[in-house]
Amino acid sequence: MDKKIFDYNVDDTFDLFLLIKNADVRVAKNGKKFIAFTFQDTSGQIDGKYWDASDPDIEAFTAGNVVKVSGKREIYQGNPQVKLFKIRLTNTGEPSTPEHFIESAPERKEDIAEEINQVIFEITNANMNRVVRHLMSKYQKEFFQFPAAKKHHHAYMGGLSFHTISMLRLAKFIANQYPEINKPLLYSGVILHDLGKVMELSGALSTEYTLEGNLVGHIVIVDEEIIKACAALKIDDKSEDIILLKHMILAHHGQLDYGSPVRPRVREAEILHQIDNIDASINMMNSALQRTEPGTFTERIFGMDNRTFYNPNVPKVTNEEQMELLD
Repeated sequence: MDKKIFDYNVDDTFDLFLLIKNADVRVAKNGKKFIAFTFQDTSGQIDGKYWDASDPDIEAFTAGNVVKVSGKREIYQGNPQVKLFKIRLTNTGEPSTPEHFIESAPERKEDIAEEINQVIFEITNANMNRVVRHLMSKYQKEFFQFPAAKKHHHAYMGGLSFHTISMLRLAKFIANQYPEINKPLLYSGVILHDLGKVMELSGALSTEYTLEGNLVGHIVIVDEEIIKACAALKIDDKSEDIILLKHMILAHHGQLDYGSPVRPRVREAEILHQIDNIDASINMMNSALQRTEPGTFTERIFGMDNRTFYNPNVPKVTNEEQMELLD
């Protein structure tokens, strides 16, 4: 099997085909231009810098291109990095299809879609159900293709839908544990909370923030989409159930400093915020731990306050092994 970038250990040299996910042109202290790359293959993403980049280099090495990279895996300030030796565009006959280098969700799109549809049947509030169905139908293609973020959690093809179904599974468990919870409100909020990412981000291939994403953001985008859906469906957007649904979206980041215009003031909104954090945090930790040898620490995880996490050097017991022990 061909090795991927994260199959190599720190200080290993490599010679690989990689996708340029992002290529930001910057100016160094000496006044010369350099390119801050994010490379990607199906094992993950890794940064690297190309110093003293010429104008032809900048024109050639753009996001979405597959390149041949010779370099060394390093750790810089606690984060994985590539030290570039050589980089070139691919030649005829060499791997050059960007989609072959993109990470994708660990579950099939069709299975995720079916599970989400089953949850929608449980949204028994008529107005919420109609709004959710309308927006999911409107953005169905993008919803199952887009990542959930540019770089941090679920930052791969299909990441948005996988993040959503992961949260729905947590939401259903919590709702069954606490019967007082308004299930239609919670499930509707989970399904729609990040739908604005399909307009905030450019897609899975070379993920960037769009102009609307930078200047408006996905939280406000979804709020606007709910209002548009109500107009199309002839639903009063001042009715209490729609105001509650909008609050779920507007409050799901939990803090004003994190981009929410309001903090959660409804029980289901607080639950949505908490399970969003849980799922995003676990995904970030899992991604880092999968690339970390037992008995060592991960790279710094930006979305986890730049903390590192220890990968225990203790054998894991599978469910089957646990059952055998109990027998």
